[in-house]
Amino acid sequence: MSYEKLAKQIVQNVGGDENISSLIHCATRLRFTLVNNDKANKQALENADGILSVVQSGGQFQVVVGSHVSEVYKEIVKIASIGEKKSVDNKNQGSITSQIFDVISRTFSPIIPALAGAGMLKALLTLLTLVGWLSAESGTYMILSAAGNAIFYFLPIFLGITLAIRLGANPYVGGTIGAALLEPNLTGLIEAGSSFLGIPAIVVDYSSTVFPVFIAVCMYALFEKGLKKVIHKDLQLFLVPMLSLIVIVPLTVLIFGPFGTYVGEGIGAIIQFLAERSGILTGAVMGAAWTFLTLLGLHWGLVPIILQNIADGGDPLLSMLSAAVFAQIGVAAGIFFKTKDKKLKTLAGSTMLPGLFAGVTEPILYGIILRYRKTLITLVIAGVVGGAINGMLGTKSTSFAFPSLLAIPANTPITFHIIGILTAFAVAFILVLVLGYETRNKGNKLAQGSNETKILDQNAAVEQLVKKELVVSPLAGKLKPLVEVNDAAFASEAMGKGIAIEPAAGEVTSPVDGTVTVVFPTGHAIGLTSDEGAEILIHVGINTVQLNGKHFTAHVKAGDIVKKGDKLVDFDMERILEAGYELTTPIIITNTDRYNEIVATDQKSIKNKEKLLTLLI
Repeated sequence: MSYEKLAKQIVQNVGGDENISSLIHCATRLRFTLVNNDKANKQALENADGILSVVQSGGQFQVVVGSHVSEVYKEIVKIASIGEKKSVDNKNQGSITSQIFDVISRTFSPIIPALAGAGMLKALLTLLTLVGWLSAESGTYMILSAAGNAIFYFLPIFLGITLAIRLGANPYVGGTIGAALLEPNLTGLIEAGSSFLGIPAIVVDYSSTVFPVFIAVCMYALFEKGLKKVIHKDLQLFLVPMLSLIVIVPLTVLIFGPFGTYVGEGIGAIIQFLAERSGILTGAVMGAAWTFLTLLGLHWGLVPIILQNIADGGDPLLSMLSAAVFAQIGVAAGIFFKTKDKKLKTLAGSTMLPGLFAGVTEPILYGIILRYRKTLITLVIAGVVGGAINGMLGTKSTSFAFPSLLAIPANTPITFHIIGILTAFAVAFILVLVLGYETRNKGNKLAQGSNETKILDQNAAVEQLVKKELVVSPLAGKLKPLVEVNDAAFASEAMGKGIAIEPAAGEVTSPVDGTVTVVFPTGHAIGLTSDEGAEILIHVGINTVQLNGKHFTAHVKAGDIVKKGDKLVDFDMERILEAGYELTTPIIITNTDRYNEIVATDQKSIKNKEKLLTLLI
């Protein structure tokens, strides 16, 4: 996959460079703030190669591309003016809640890799000392501990920088405000006590804290804007930062810092109160809700609360929500062992690994769970059970790390935490094996008997099912399974099941009687809906959208009624190959969840109008 081509396609479909107000990324998502959301072509993005999903939530336009998000981000930064201030339509700002989530998300997203890496390092050190391979008094331990602790100890500095960027203020002055809270002259007053201009100052330990610097930098951003309105431009270079530090740092020590500390302690006390009074209920809610917060991209909103709790001695939320993560991995494992579909087995196996060892489960969520929505019920049940166990047993996280096998030592008591997450994994795994994972339409069920849960061959399947639909080939050429297509979005079946054809002629005809639902402006792809309800995508070539319509001629438009064999598109095979593009053409059933089974012909090559796919309901 060409990250450069994908980046250009994304920029184009979010409304172009001029429509991007800002962009950050997390583990799997590009998080855009757009000038006008109405200019974005969500459908085109969702249908594009290399994009798993598009989510609009928390005031952001989020494009889910998977674990290679950082590479795509780098390419977008090269071609777009990211970071330049642009006015954003008020109608796109969303509710106050959405804006708050946006501020939190975009403040933490840039430092999430450092937080996660340092958290994993601290977990590793805990494990090494636990098994006796490393002494806590050794120089090796001290050096590695410094590497793991630094991001957390100096968190106010990093947050001062990223929050100031988000609010449009000078990031280095924001970072200086955070650094002032950790400066030795100030920290030396914690025990001694002092005053500022005769006003008693309450100095506390601000290392690893979140809310004090949040409040301070928000006030600084407002103060800076006010100063720039009254101070001449020639004097702003030194006068605005100087006055900001003179005013904001003392106010932080006198007011913002203590208030933020009390807010953080208050939130932690409430969570602790709920966990102690009903740890089972609190854990159950966290275990059930985390998957949906992740799907909506709102999960980073809990990060400041989690970090504040960890700074205060331990956080129960991260341990509770770990159950949801392992429930997702359990679903993937269950499908891996249950399915007889080689492509789905490959997908399930490949998505388990990032979840088990890095805590990144978006590939499971978007590649499997959203396609087989019956598993959402399984996830809720398993998450509730595992979360309730961790809540009941009072487990806590002592450092910030994405829930995974490597992060287990970051939780205490370790044994109790393992019981909770393994239970969540086991419940999800067993439910998938017993109840299955495919959503079946009411009234269209497999016949009962010894072959109830498996289809031995196409004829047996047809006998057991109520209805079938035939899709004929839109092309002549050689057949190949989707798993062999040189594009992750198609090979993983994230867009649906189907088959691919290496065309022998440059003509695409209709595979069904139905309606043309979409013809891409570039002519390289076309969508149809059959009279029976099948939604079909024909995508000629890999990354051929970059040809911008060259060498493609569409003969139909959206809304046209077509019959099997009607000409849809002509394309110049020789010119496309000369331009360096593959002609492999996936034929995808995009509403795969509607069908119990999609059976492809076992032929090696095919002609137009020959039977290609059998859709079983």
